[in-house]
Amino acid sequence: MLLRLAAEFDLQRDVVPWLAAQGWAAALDTSENSSALYIVNVERNGKIIYTWKGNQKSTHIGLYDLQTKENEHLYTFEKDLRIISCSINSERTLLAVSFRQYTEEERVTQLLQSVSKYLTLLIEIHPVNNVRVLKAVDSCVRVQFLYPVEGRNTSTKSHLLLISEDKYIEQFDIHVVAEEEHRVVIQNSGQLPRARVADDLIWAQWDMTEQRLFYIVPKESRSTLKCVQFYPDENFNSTLESQLDISVNDKQVKFVNFGYDDCEDQDVASKSLNLQVFTSKAGGLCVCWSLALDIPGEITYSIYFLHKGFSKTFTVSLERPETPQLKEVAFLNLDYYVAAYLPGQFLHLLNIQHPDLLCYSLFLTGEDARIDMLPNCSIQCPLVSTVLDCDVGRMYAVSISDSALMKFLQNSKRDSERLAALHCALLCVRSTTDLEMKIIWWLSENLSTCHSFDPIQEFIIASLYCRMCPETNNLDKLLPYTSLLDWAGVIPGVACATDIISLPVLEIQNSKGFWEKLDSNLESVKYAEPHLHYHNNVLRREWRSLSEEPEERRASAYLRNIFENAKKVLSHLDAWDSEERLVPLFQEEDYQQQLLMGLMFAQLKDHLMRHLQYVGIKKIDQIVLDYVSNLLNLVHRIMKEVWKLYQLHSCIFCFDERGSEAEFRVFHIMSRILEAANGMCMPLPPGFHTLHLGLGVRCLPLHTLLHYIDNGVLRLTETCVRKLLKDLDDNEKNEKLKFSIVTRLPEALGLKARQFWDHPTNANFLARKYVKLLLEKLGTRQCSRPVPERYPVPVEFLPLNYLTNVLAEIENQGDFNSVLRKIGVHSYEKQDHIDVRFVEEAALKHTMMLLGLRYS
Repeated sequence: MLLRLAAEFDLQRDVVPWLAAQGWAAALDTSENSSALYIVNVERNGKIIYTWKGNQKSTHIGLYDLQTKENEHLYTFEKDLRIISCSINSERTLLAVSFRQYTEEERVTQLLQSVSKYLTLLIEIHPVNNVRVLKAVDSCVRVQFLYPVEGRNTSTKSHLLLISEDKYIEQFDIHVVAEEEHRVVIQNSGQLPRARVADDLIWAQWDMTEQRLFYIVPKESRSTLKCVQFYPDENFNSTLESQLDISVNDKQVKFVNFGYDDCEDQDVASKSLNLQVFTSKAGGLCVCWSLALDIPGEITYSIYFLHKGFSKTFTVSLERPETPQLKEVAFLNLDYYVAAYLPGQFLHLLNIQHPDLLCYSLFLTGEDARIDMLPNCSIQCPLVSTVLDCDVGRMYAVSISDSALMKFLQNSKRDSERLAALHCALLCVRSTTDLEMKIIWWLSENLSTCHSFDPIQEFIIASLYCRMCPETNNLDKLLPYTSLLDWAGVIPGVACATDIISLPVLEIQNSKGFWEKLDSNLESVKYAEPHLHYHNNVLRREWRSLSEEPEERRASAYLRNIFENAKKVLSHLDAWDSEERLVPLFQEEDYQQQLLMGLMFAQLKDHLMRHLQYVGIKKIDQIVLDYVSNLLNLVHRIMKEVWKLYQLHSCIFCFDERGSEAEFRVFHIMSRILEAANGMCMPLPPGFHTLHLGLGVRCLPLHTLLHYIDNGVLRLTETCVRKLLKDLDDNEKNEKLKFSIVTRLPEALGLKARQFWDHPTNANFLARKYVKLLLEKLGTRQCSRPVPERYPVPVEFLPLNYLTNVLAEIENQGDFNSVLRKIGVHSYEKQDHIDVRFVEEAALKHTMMLLGLRYS
């Protein structure tokens, strides 16, 4: 079961014991009164209003506080009534109640045609005092007090919404005054001031958290969704208008989050509009709706992503069409996801922020889709990630189960399921590193099972997106969230149709909060949002160009700035992790990787500065620094968890023995990380290539090792090559390995590395190189006089004696250090072993070897 429900409120658990203690529970024990206790409303401050029947056919109203876990009795009617709607103001001084006095049958039998069927009252309850009739009509009326900003001082004015099935909504302004003994009464004894909020509506939904009213007005061929925002300063105005291609039944008005549904005609109710509007913190606005169809074994529902400018309509072929509890699809708001749920059939999670690719939608069936606590669809979502089941009298907090999600990820057989589950899990990672560890373990064991996407690329890009975007507005539109450009896969048994829809029109200026983010989302759609996301095409070209720059041109101001960026990143990482690292990374300099991370820093900064002009340069610098640092840290995090998983130690550079099976698996994972990094043009932590090569030397046979080197999978690094040449003895097998490595080194690195291998052939190479460069220095110049011997010559070999004299003269002319630099020996390294004497010794050794003589 993917969705986890925790009962925040339960009438049987939280109310019935209190009623029993007060002596009111006796009437609830009979089966005739099984529905005598039920929830009426949930207020913005978390207080739940409920009603129950007393012993003498009385009707009581109570209040439960989720914070204090305490119950309070509010009011008693001395007759048996059916409470339809009830609301209490934030000061808890006024109670508005709407109830049905009689059923239609009772009106006929008792000759009560002149008596109104529904009554709406306003009651003073601090203390219980006057009662005022607001409405006495034959159509049902719902009531809802507006709530000011939390923490605001007590007000002497309350505002009450009346929502009528006669298709209108109005607001009452109620002034109260405090009299002696702290009694609060309504000030105006005459008609209460009122204002019309909406007319001709056929559907309405209340958002109690944000104090918004959504409603739909039908037109000739289409319907119009409108929104009214209520403000703490007691004003309200229309904020949004959107055209919807939705067929509606204008004979039955539907209310959402306005209390108990008392529709008597169940046939009409089943054909009424099943529609809900959901918003997200990131400025998402979705309209979810379904209509019961007569096609057996099939159900259709649509999600209008108004903030993206398109809708998706899903037609699902039901696995068990004979299931008796099939009614309609229930919609849940999980903030990042909208869930469509049909008990016994399926659970469909749709990513609100990125609904364009189906691979981010998680479609579950069978046991994975089962929610034990929600056996039917008679639920409401009064709050984000909250479900109210009025039938059983419970309110649940809804969350995605980490363990169930990981189990689903591990058991998934299709790439679409794996990708959707991976992104869903990463959204949940923010609060738990344990889940991130499990995801990395799954990655390490399933690198070869994903054929349609690279799981390491998706993990890194999506993790960076989830970590960085909450920090700054609009950053989610500028950073990449996936490595995929499109997705051709389908969900088995589900047909999906995508339609372009009109963007909603915002009717407010200089908006803040949700409306500001929604406006930003709509602007992004107008300017082709995919083109705003950062991509690495320019970065790849620039990196390749600069990587081929000759060494003498690497001191330019531009490159100095690039490497300063890289130093900032590495220093930032050191500040994050001061502990000794388990994996031997960040322990050496890597020109190529530092160049790449410095370039990424510069180009990402330019990209953000173009589109986040209202953000200061220091803030952008910090965003970029965090992004590149987090990227490198994620690679290190993968390596660290893999190191733990396979129980490796840090001393893997011992080349005198073969690698274990665990080391080979880690080598394979590192190869896949390298492949992912190359695909994204992503920098790797300094030392990664050295570690990768070290594992390759230990784990691969020579021909495979050389094949990996020749094809760029393994990169020869000075640190690893130097250690290999120094540590391995010169037996036949090791000589073959060393020669194979040395001959594949770039010229500059090869000259440096050969100095650490004391081998005759290597010495001969260095001597030849040294002589060649010295003679190039000599040019056409002739020695003017004989040069006395500087070194004793062990044998009388006149050609060699003459050569050594010429070389000694060139050394005396001051060209020695420049020649050493040309063959890769720098001033900070030992130079004593490369000179004329070294050349002489090498020449004699080589000559004796060719003659088959022994040199001593």
